[in-house]
Amino acid sequence: MTEQTEPSGILFSDEQAQLLEIAATFSANKAPIDAVRRQLAAGDAITGELWREIAALGWLGIAIPEEYGGSGLGLGEVVAIVEPMGRNLLSSPLAATTLAAQAILWGGSDLQKSQWLPQLAGGSVAALALTEAHGDWDLCNLTCSASRSGDMLSLSGGKTFVTDAAMADLFLLSVALEGTPALLLMEKSALGEAALHREVVIDETRRSYGLSLDGITVPAANLLPAANIGGALKGLHLAACLLYAAEMCGGMAGVINITLEYLKTRRQFDHFIGAYQALKHPMVDALVGLEQARSHLYHAATVFHMPSGRGEVAVRMAKAQAAAAFAFASDRAIQFHGAFGFTYDCDAQLFRRRALWCEQQHGDALHHRKHLADLLLD
Repeated sequence: MTEQTEPSGILFSDEQAQLLEIAATFSANKAPIDAVRRQLAAGDAITGELWREIAALGWLGIAIPEEYGGSGLGLGEVVAIVEPMGRNLLSSPLAATTLAAQAILWGGSDLQKSQWLPQLAGGSVAALALTEAHGDWDLCNLTCSASRSGDMLSLSGGKTFVTDAAMADLFLLSVALEGTPALLLMEKSALGEAALHREVVIDETRRSYGLSLDGITVPAANLLPAANIGGALKGLHLAACLLYAAEMCGGMAGVINITLEYLKTRRQFDHFIGAYQALKHPMVDALVGLEQARSHLYHAATVFHMPSGRGEVAVRMAKAQAAAAFAFASDRAIQFHGAFGFTYDCDAQLFRRRALWCEQQHGDALHHRKHLADLLLD
């Protein structure tokens, strides 16, 4: 596509509209807030039955070509699913599985594509092992390493924030191989008993794990033979930012809704507290922030795959705007619930925790604005 034919605004397809409607109904029915709270104590973030229902809807293959069992659409359509899931705090490996599939599409061999993409489209779970303890959001800054030993690779180091690792059938790993970044696929069978350990994270709807790679060996054939691994890692980073922005937009809508319900039912001095300007005006600000964030989100979804570089600018804007707006809306939600808002039983707490988690994954607002300064001034 040439620069002249690139869309200048937001394109929202019929497919996106249909998926948004279906996902909104599905998420509301399957993840009411009481079900979310019950799941907090479960071993996995999502039940196996619910995951199979998601797979049966075809959502895992949306951005996978038809020749590999998918629908042949794109990440813009995945955004329309992730947003309503975020609105209902429905945690699942959908985003990680989608991103792993994209990495295989971008850099995998024909054999890797034909082996794994149909499985991922059909319900296999993938986990991303890209983040390390140093916390650098540059995915090319790697301390985990791989060394060749014949036709095998010996791994060392550790990864953190590997969500839904206990459910995963496949791991997408980033490692340093001979001094350069590399991506490889690792099946769950390669893990030792002590390779995974649960992490305590702010968003308790997540199941996050640390992954120790010491002593693990995988076939060298599992390496993704991408010509530009640095570009593939950057693409993964931006795609993850796009989906996190979608999740945050959904979370904003969810927390605004529960706050409005409280403002319309809580009475003080013989008035509903929502009638007071000190509460009304911040709620308007939260709603405006949501609309701004959604505009950025669907613009980013429109231009994400455009070759001109506009996609990176749009995605970074969307992530920064969604992070700031979700932080504001969830913080006001806690304050407007009064003393109850500061207790664990208040549902606003779950949304505030989700906002903190999403902002810190793949760069906070300040991080993306710093990159935007360079991109926009070039």
